[in-house]
Amino acid sequence: MSKESFGVDNRLYEYLLSVSLREHEVLAKLRQETSQHSASIMQISADQGQFMALLVKLLGAKKTLDIGVFTGYSSLVVALALPESGTVIACDRDPQCTKIARRYWELAGVAHKVDLRLAPALDTLDQLIADGESGSFDFAFIDADKLNYSNYYERALTLLRPGGIVAIDNVLWFGGVVDPDDTDKRTVAIREFNQKLHQDNRVEICMLAIADGLTLALKH
Repeated sequence: MSKESFGVDNRLYEYLLSVSLREHEVLAKLRQETSQHSASIMQISADQGQFMALLVKLLGAKKTLDIGVFTGYSSLVVALALPESGTVIACDRDPQCTKIARRYWELAGVAHKVDLRLAPALDTLDQLIADGESGSFDFAFIDADKLNYSNYYERALTLLRPGGIVAIDNVLWFGGVVDPDDTDKRTVAIREFNQKLHQDNRVEICMLAIADGLTLALKH
Protein backbone atom coordinates (compact mmCIF):
# COMPACT_ATOMS: atom_id res chain seq x y z
CA MET A 1 0.00 0.00 0.00
CA SER A 2 2.42 2.61 -1.25
CA LYS A 3 2.88 3.95 -4.75
CA GLU A 4 6.63 4.38 -4.30
CA SER A 5 9.38 3.26 -1.95
CA PHE A 6 9.31 4.88 1.48
CA GLY A 7 12.35 7.02 2.33
CA VAL A 8 13.78 7.17 -1.23
CA ASP A 9 13.82 10.68 -2.76
CA ASN A 10 12.03 11.21 -6.07
CA ARG A 11 15.16 11.67 -8.17
CA LEU A 12 16.74 8.43 -6.97
CA TYR A 13 13.45 6.55 -7.22
CA GLU A 14 12.91 7.65 -10.82
CA TYR A 15 16.45 6.47 -11.63
CA LEU A 16 15.74 3.12 -9.97
CA LEU A 17 12.64 2.66 -12.11
CA SER A 18 14.39 3.82 -15.29
CA VAL A 19 17.06 1.10 -15.10
CA SER A 20 15.08 -1.76 -13.54
CA LEU A 21 11.33 -1.61 -14.11
CA ARG A 22 9.89 -3.86 -16.83
CA GLU A 23 6.18 -3.31 -16.34
CA HIS A 24 3.62 -5.15 -18.45
CA GLU A 25 1.50 -2.65 -20.41
CA VAL A 26 -1.71 -3.80 -18.71
CA LEU A 27 -0.15 -3.32 -15.28
CA ALA A 28 0.85 0.20 -16.29
CA LYS A 29 -2.71 0.95 -17.44
CA LEU A 30 -4.14 -0.40 -14.20
CA ARG A 31 -1.70 1.67 -12.16
CA GLN A 32 -2.70 4.77 -14.12
CA GLU A 33 -6.43 4.18 -13.60
CA THR A 34 -5.94 3.42 -9.92
CA SER A 35 -4.03 6.69 -9.45
CA GLN A 36 -7.36 8.47 -10.02
CA HIS A 37 -9.11 6.43 -7.31
CA SER A 38 -9.92 8.14 -4.00
CA ALA A 39 -7.99 5.40 -2.17
CA SER A 40 -5.07 5.30 -4.63
CA ILE A 41 -2.59 5.21 -1.76
CA MET A 42 -3.59 1.55 -1.32
CA GLN A 43 -1.92 0.69 -4.66
CA ILE A 44 1.36 -1.21 -4.30
CA SER A 45 4.36 0.27 -6.10
CA ALA A 46 5.48 -0.99 -9.49
CA ASP A 47 8.92 -2.00 -8.22
CA GLN A 48 7.35 -3.95 -5.36
CA GLY A 49 5.12 -5.74 -7.84
CA GLN A 50 8.09 -6.67 -10.00
CA PHE A 51 9.94 -7.97 -6.95
CA MET A 52 6.96 -10.13 -5.99
CA ALA A 53 6.75 -11.52 -9.53
CA LEU A 54 10.42 -12.48 -9.32
CA LEU A 55 9.81 -14.26 -6.01
CA VAL A 56 6.92 -16.20 -7.52
CA LYS A 57 9.12 -17.33 -10.39
CA LEU A 58 12.02 -18.24 -8.10
CA LEU A 59 9.66 -20.36 -6.01
CA GLY A 60 8.28 -22.08 -9.09
CA ALA A 61 4.91 -21.19 -7.62
CA LYS A 62 1.69 -22.61 -8.99
CA LYS A 63 -0.76 -21.85 -6.20
CA THR A 64 -0.90 -18.48 -4.42
CA LEU A 65 -3.01 -16.32 -2.13
CA ASP A 66 -3.75 -12.61 -2.50
CA ILE A 67 -5.26 -11.30 0.74
CA GLY A 68 -6.57 -7.83 -0.06
CA VAL A 69 -7.21 -7.28 -3.78
CA PHE A 70 -8.20 -3.58 -4.11
CA THR A 71 -8.09 -2.86 -7.88
CA GLY A 72 -6.09 -5.98 -8.61
CA TYR A 73 -2.46 -4.95 -9.20
CA SER A 74 -0.90 -7.49 -6.82
CA SER A 75 -3.04 -10.36 -8.07
CA LEU A 76 -2.39 -9.37 -11.68
CA VAL A 77 1.36 -9.15 -11.28
CA VAL A 78 1.41 -12.58 -9.63
CA ALA A 79 -0.95 -14.12 -12.20
CA LEU A 80 1.28 -12.89 -15.02
CA ALA A 81 4.26 -14.57 -13.33
CA LEU A 82 2.50 -17.91 -12.86
CA PRO A 83 2.47 -20.73 -15.41
CA GLU A 84 -0.73 -21.32 -17.39
CA SER A 85 -1.82 -23.90 -14.82
CA GLY A 86 -1.23 -21.51 -11.92
CA THR A 87 -3.90 -20.08 -9.61
CA VAL A 88 -4.29 -16.98 -7.48
CA ILE A 89 -7.01 -17.23 -4.86
CA ALA A 90 -7.88 -13.56 -4.41
CA CYS A 91 -9.63 -12.55 -1.18
CA ASP A 92 -11.61 -9.33 -0.90
CA ARG A 93 -15.08 -8.12 0.06
CA ASP A 94 -15.39 -4.99 -2.11
CA PRO A 95 -17.38 -5.67 -5.32
CA GLN A 96 -16.67 -2.21 -6.76
CA CYS A 97 -12.86 -2.24 -6.57
CA THR A 98 -12.70 -5.86 -7.64
CA LYS A 99 -14.86 -5.00 -10.65
CA ILE A 100 -11.91 -2.93 -11.85
CA ALA A 101 -9.58 -5.83 -11.03
CA ARG A 102 -11.68 -8.27 -13.09
CA ARG A 103 -11.54 -5.97 -16.09
CA TYR A 104 -7.75 -5.87 -16.05
CA TRP A 105 -7.38 -9.60 -15.41
CA GLU A 106 -9.43 -10.11 -18.56
CA LEU A 107 -7.46 -7.52 -20.50
CA ALA A 108 -4.16 -9.22 -19.60
CA GLY A 109 -5.52 -12.66 -20.51
CA VAL A 110 -5.05 -14.12 -17.02
CA ALA A 111 -8.64 -14.13 -15.68
CA HIS A 112 -8.62 -17.94 -15.84
CA LYS A 113 -5.79 -17.95 -13.28
CA VAL A 114 -7.59 -15.77 -10.71
CA ASP A 115 -10.22 -17.22 -8.38
CA LEU A 116 -11.87 -14.23 -6.71
CA ARG A 117 -13.59 -14.98 -3.39
CA LEU A 118 -15.88 -12.08 -2.45
CA ALA A 119 -16.20 -12.61 1.30
CA PRO A 120 -14.38 -11.68 4.49
CA ALA A 121 -10.86 -13.00 3.93
CA LEU A 122 -10.74 -14.89 7.23
CA ASP A 123 -13.85 -16.81 6.18
CA THR A 124 -12.25 -17.72 2.86
CA LEU A 125 -8.99 -18.79 4.50
CA ASP A 126 -10.76 -20.83 7.16
CA GLN A 127 -12.79 -22.55 4.45
CA LEU A 128 -9.64 -23.42 2.51
CA ILE A 129 -8.19 -24.98 5.67
CA ALA A 130 -11.43 -26.86 6.34
CA ASP A 131 -11.33 -28.14 2.75
CA GLY A 132 -7.95 -29.78 3.39
CA GLU A 133 -5.80 -27.25 1.52
CA SER A 134 -3.26 -26.75 4.32
CA GLY A 135 0.35 -26.99 3.16
CA SER A 136 -0.54 -26.67 -0.52
CA PHE A 137 0.20 -23.00 -1.35
CA ASP A 138 3.55 -21.68 -2.55
CA PHE A 139 3.17 -17.93 -1.95
CA ALA A 140 0.85 -15.56 -0.10
CA PHE A 141 0.61 -11.76 -0.09
CA ILE A 142 -1.06 -9.92 2.79
CA ASP A 143 -2.23 -6.34 2.21
CA ALA A 144 -5.59 -5.99 3.92
CA ASP A 145 -6.98 -4.52 7.16
CA LYS A 146 -4.11 -4.10 9.60
CA LEU A 147 -5.99 -5.17 12.73
CA ASN A 148 -6.25 -8.67 11.30
CA TYR A 149 -2.65 -9.01 10.11
CA SER A 150 -1.81 -11.59 12.75
CA ASN A 151 -4.93 -13.60 11.92
CA TYR A 152 -4.23 -13.49 8.19
CA TYR A 153 -0.63 -14.50 8.80
CA GLU A 154 -1.55 -17.51 10.91
CA ARG A 155 -3.98 -18.79 8.28
CA ALA A 156 -1.53 -18.12 5.45
CA LEU A 157 1.23 -19.96 7.31
CA THR A 158 -1.05 -22.95 7.76
CA LEU A 159 -1.91 -22.96 4.06
CA LEU A 160 1.71 -22.57 2.87
CA ARG A 161 3.90 -25.55 2.08
CA PRO A 162 7.32 -25.83 3.76
CA GLY A 163 9.61 -23.55 1.75
CA GLY A 164 6.69 -21.30 0.78
CA ILE A 165 6.82 -17.56 1.36
CA VAL A 166 4.33 -15.12 2.82
CA ALA A 167 4.93 -11.45 1.99
CA ILE A 168 3.39 -8.84 4.30
CA ASP A 169 2.92 -5.24 3.15
CA ASN A 170 3.00 -1.92 5.07
CA VAL A 171 5.24 -3.12 7.88
CA LEU A 172 6.83 0.36 8.16
CA TRP A 173 3.43 2.11 8.04
CA PHE A 174 4.81 5.36 6.58
CA GLY A 175 7.18 5.66 9.55
CA GLY A 176 4.41 5.44 12.14
CA VAL A 177 5.94 2.34 13.71
CA VAL A 178 8.78 4.45 15.17
CA ASP A 179 6.65 7.46 16.15
CA PRO A 180 5.90 7.19 19.90
CA ASP A 181 3.05 9.67 19.50
CA ASP A 182 1.29 7.49 16.95
CA THR A 183 -1.11 5.38 18.99
CA ASP A 184 -3.59 4.68 16.19
CA LYS A 185 -4.88 1.14 16.61
CA ARG A 186 -3.60 0.16 13.15
CA THR A 187 -0.12 1.41 13.99
CA VAL A 188 -0.16 -0.48 17.29
CA ALA A 189 -1.32 -3.63 15.49
CA ILE A 190 1.53 -3.42 12.97
CA ARG A 191 4.11 -2.82 15.72
CA GLU A 192 2.85 -5.85 17.61
CA PHE A 193 2.79 -7.93 14.44
CA ASN A 194 6.38 -6.98 13.58
CA GLN A 195 7.50 -8.01 17.06
CA LYS A 196 5.60 -11.28 16.74
CA LEU A 197 7.35 -12.17 13.49
CA HIS A 198 10.74 -11.27 14.93
CA GLN A 199 10.20 -13.98 17.57
CA ASP A 200 8.54 -16.56 15.30
CA ASN A 201 10.84 -19.56 14.96
CA ARG A 202 8.53 -21.24 12.45
CA VAL A 203 9.90 -18.96 9.72
CA GLU A 204 12.99 -17.24 8.40
CA ILE A 205 12.31 -13.52 7.99
CA CYS A 206 13.62 -10.48 6.18
CA MET A 207 12.12 -6.99 6.37
CA LEU A 208 12.80 -4.87 3.30
CA ALA A 209 12.55 -1.09 2.91
CA ILE A 210 10.72 -1.40 -0.39
CA ALA A 211 7.52 0.61 -0.89
CA ASP A 212 6.01 1.00 2.62
CA GLY A 213 8.02 -1.90 4.03
CA LEU A 214 7.67 -5.54 3.04
CA THR A 215 8.44 -8.51 5.27
CA LEU A 216 9.14 -11.90 3.77
CA ALA A 217 8.64 -14.99 5.91
CA LEU A 218 9.83 -18.35 4.60
CA LYS A 219 8.11 -21.30 6.25
CA HIS A 220 10.35 -24.00 7.70
